[in-house]
Amino acid sequence: MKSIGIDFGGTSIKIGVVEGKEIIAFADPVITGDYPTPAALIDAIADVVTSLREQYSDIVAIGCGVPGFVDFPTGTIHNLTNVPGWKNIPLKDELKKRTGLPTAIDNDANAMAIAEWKLGAAKGCDHAVCLTLGTGVGGGVIANGAMVRGAQFVAGELGQTSISYSGRLGAYNNPGALEAYLGNNEFAADAIHDYAAAGVDKNISDCTPVKLAKLAEGGCEIALKCWDKFAQRLATGLASTCWLLNPEILVIGGGVANAGPILFDPLTKHLHAQLSAPFKDHLKIEKAHFSNNAGILGCAALALDEVE
Repeated sequence: MKSIGIDFGGTSIKIGVVEGKEIIAFADPVITGDYPTPAALIDAIADVVTSLREQYSDIVAIGCGVPGFVDFPTGTIHNLTNVPGWKNIPLKDELKKRTGLPTAIDNDANAMAIAEWKLGAAKGCDHAVCLTLGTGVGGGVIANGAMVRGAQFVAGELGQTSISYSGRLGAYNNPGALEAYLGNNEFAADAIHDYAAAGVDKNISDCTPVKLAKLAEGGCEIALKCWDKFAQRLATGLASTCWLLNPEILVIGGGVANAGPILFDPLTKHLHAQLSAPFKDHLKIEKAHFSNNAGILGCAALALDEVE
């Protein structure tokens, strides 16, 4: 069966038709800021869906992932912090009304986790934790072969878990929030500080994950230490998650995962140092299979679950 996956971003909305684990068609992106109201933007998305259905008459459902909190059963968006006006919007009902198709709405980090669980690095696993590292830190949890959503459907927000009771404040006034250390901007700021302490001037553009990885690969001791500190902080957060959930696999996505061994070698070392033998012997740590297309793939898979 074919379904449509919609990756709703603060800048643009990517829409694709998925069959199996392949995106067989992309629509032109919908520019989020071009539409002044939620209703106008929903109309634009529905128009794209209608156009795709004219090309693929056997599309059976729609899935959409959004960067905010969602009431999963009703598909109501509580709030999108980066898109004005999106508060308490019944997106599921509105898209279903405009298109006539079964529709599912979820958080975008959950959509990434679903893609990796159904189709990617965690395929076949009943217990998995998926983490996406970018400007923020998002996550999704699978336990006993099902997504863990929680009482208010906000479970899996690993970026808001703490690695220090007296640490940096997160977005919700939570001390030691993982996101306050591992977001791309925070990673860059820490690297700038470390270079300055060594008498080297750097700026934000010099300290992106891509550039820091290249510097580390070239043998730069400061960059290597930056990555080791990043990995240790990530490992501390993931160790707590492992003790709580006992996953089979940890899947790491987002731009920093492209650093490869520069990240994964120290991450494995620091994580193993905090776990007992059963975890160390059986836990897999993998890079996410999907990058920019994870949202579309995960949402399309979610859409098929809605049909079933």
